[in-house]
Amino acid sequence: MTYAIIETGGKQLRVEPGRFYDIELLPVEADEKVTIESVLLVQHDGEVTIGQPLVAGATVEGTVLRNLRGRKVLVYKMKPKKKTRKKRGHRQEITRLMINSITLNGTVLVAQEAATAETPVADNPPAEATAE
Repeated sequence: MTYAIIETGGKQLRVEPGRFYDIELLPVEADEKVTIESVLLVQHDGEVTIGQPLVAGATVEGTVLRNLRGRKVLVYKMKPKKKTRKKRGHRQEITRLMINSITLNGTVLVAQEAATAETPVADNPPAEATAE
C-alpha cells in the first residue's frame, strides 16, 4: 500500500490514491486539477522516503470534487451568577479533494484506477421457484 503525508492548510494528512479528503479551502473551482508539492513522507512497497522537511521531487496530484461548508460548531460562553451569555456559531469552508496519484522524482508510484470493471447485467434474472 502506497501513501504519502502531505501538509495543507496548516495540517498534515495521510493520503492514498483513490480516496477523497476534506481539507482547508483551496482557491480553485470544482473539477480542476491540483498539485501539492509539500510532501513530508512517501511510503511505497515498504520503502520509506522521509523529507527534511520536504521530500525533494515528490508531488501529490488530485482533483477538486467540490467546495462546501463544514458542520456548524457552536461556541457558548457563560459566566455564572452574572447573567452573561454569548452564543456564536462557525462553519468552516472546506474543499473535497480526490487524490489521483503520488509521484516521486517524475515517476508515478501509484495512480487511481480510472477504468472500473463493469459487471454485465443480466437482462432476464432467474425466476425463483415457489413451493406450494
